[in-house]
Amino acid sequence: MRRKSSLVLLALAVFLTALSPLLRWYAFPRLAKVPAHQYQDMVLEAKDATLLDYGSMKAKKVPKVTVVQTLKGNVEASEEIEKTTGGDVVVWDGLSYVQGPDGKMVSKMPERYIFDAHTQEPVHARGESVDGDPVTRKGLEFKWPFLTEKRDYEYFDAQARITAPIHYKGTQDFRGVEVYYFEQTIPWTKVPFPKTLPVEGITPESVAETGTTRWYTTVRKFWVEPLTGAPVYGEEIHREELRGGSLLGGREKVTAFAGHVKMREDYIEHTVDLVKSNRTLILLLTSYLPWGFLALGIALLSLSLYLEARGRRPDDPAATDATEPEPVTA
Repeated sequence: MRRKSSLVLLALAVFLTALSPLLRWYAFPRLAKVPAHQYQDMVLEAKDATLLDYGSMKAKKVPKVTVVQTLKGNVEASEEIEKTTGGDVVVWDGLSYVQGPDGKMVSKMPERYIFDAHTQEPVHARGESVDGDPVTRKGLEFKWPFLTEKRDYEYFDAQARITAPIHYKGTQDFRGVEVYYFEQTIPWTKVPFPKTLPVEGITPESVAETGTTRWYTTVRKFWVEPLTGAPVYGEEIHREELRGGSLLGGREKVTAFAGHVKMREDYIEHTVDLVKSNRTLILLLTSYLPWGFLALGIALLSLSLYLEARGRRPDDPAATDATEPEPVTA
């Protein structure tokens, strides 16, 4: 009976020990993916900002500028691209909509971001664009990879259509979550005018004819939860200027927008709660289950060897020969 039990335990030990690395190195890359149908929105605010009044072409202080960012998964487009790439692809149709304190549009910029569902690396396919212009992204945008490392990454800037390093600056605690802090600085760069401008009848082409150009700089900050690769908080110190040309009436430059853009408090709370729950799922695949199965496999192996040793132990001689033989005399 002990022999049979030890063999069963040995088989279980081998199975669990083999399952441990399979979960981490085989199952995890195939199960940890960004859903193709995911939808998310985010509201950011810049209080006491500077905004251009297009009527007078003068910059003025405003109490608040609101930025609404939406990312909507396009399942149909993902499936179409997967036919040619052979991998799991996510297509996000994004929109960054900026409105002034009166609720009127300041600018809007649509994007189509195509990336690998597990690694978050860009996938180049038809439709990849910013504000209707085709682009070929390099580096990350919106999300870091699962199991983010303590190192610099390449990050795509949609305004300037360029990729620049975003630097790892250290590990911090953000509302009870351990995060990696990253920072990127985009120096003053000439950028295109948005296709949709807030003044009716004015187009990027008509502005270009005046000789006026648009310039932009930002300091971008992200606090990223490393297991999920999801930013739990973000800020931008953002500045835009119009420079030169007849549109400014002889002035060298005028501020189009300047403000410290931060996530709104209710969205911070929602994001932190969501990341905490997703973090548990990643820990199950990368730590809890693999190490748990390995420890259980070792324990079962030890028990199996113990039972096998007990089964091979000889019987107690006292049980078969209780009395000593009597001496034989002549």
